[in-house]
Amino acid sequence: MSDKFGFDAQLRETRGRGASRQMREAGSFPAIIYGEGKEPVSISLDHNDVWTKLQKEAFHSHILTVTVGKTSDTVIMRDIQYHPYKAQVMHIDFLRIAMDHAMHTTVPLHFINEDTAIGVKQQGGAVSHLMTEVDIECMPADLPEYIEVDLSDLEIDHSIHLSEITLPKGVTIRHLDDAHDQAVVNIHKMRVVVDEDLDEAEAAAEGDADAESSEGDE
Repeated sequence: MSDKFGFDAQLRETRGRGASRQMREAGSFPAIIYGEGKEPVSISLDHNDVWTKLQKEAFHSHILTVTVGKTSDTVIMRDIQYHPYKAQVMHIDFLRIAMDHAMHTTVPLHFINEDTAIGVKQQGGAVSHLMTEVDIECMPADLPEYIEVDLSDLEIDHSIHLSEITLPKGVTIRHLDDAHDQAVVNIHKMRVVVDEDLDEAEAAAEGDADAESSEGDE
C-alpha cells in the first residue's frame, strides 16, 4: 500500500459521558486500542485529522499506526461510531495486529467494466451490487485496499459468486464453502414499472376531453 496513515494520540485519563462531551467540544474524541494479549488503552484523537483521513477509502481497510507518547501500535480500525445527524466521529475501536500473524478484516469490492459488460452493453440489462465488501484473511503485508470484480464477461440473468473472484496473492475469503458461496453482483433484465394510478388519471383526462369535444360539436 502506498498511502501511510498514522496518528499521534493522547492518553485518556478521564472517563464517562461528561468527560467525553468536553473532549468533543474541544475538538477531539475518545477511542480505544485493544488486542494482541495486551491491556486496552483509552486514548483521544484530533477530530479534524481523523475526519480528513476518513474521506479516503483506503483508510477503512488500511494498516494504521497510533502513537501515544513513545509507544506505537500497529492497528486496524475495527469499529467506528458516528453522530446520528452531525458530521462527527463519536468513537473508534482500534484492534492491534502483529505483522507476523495472519489477520482478518473486511475490504471493499470495486466493480469494474460495468458499462461494457455483455449483459449491459449487448443485452440491455442492469447491474445489481449484492455485496459491497468481503471478509478476508491474510498476512498484514498482503492486505489489499480493495478487491476488483470484473464484469466484462457477465451476461444477463447471471451472477458472479465469491468463489469466482480473482483474489490478490496471499488473500483468502473467510468461511467460504459451497453453503456460503454468495453472489456478489448480477445483471438482470430492466423492469418497466406501470403506474396504474397514472394510467387511470390519463384515461379520465382523455374521457373529459372527448366529452368537451362532443359538447362543442352540438
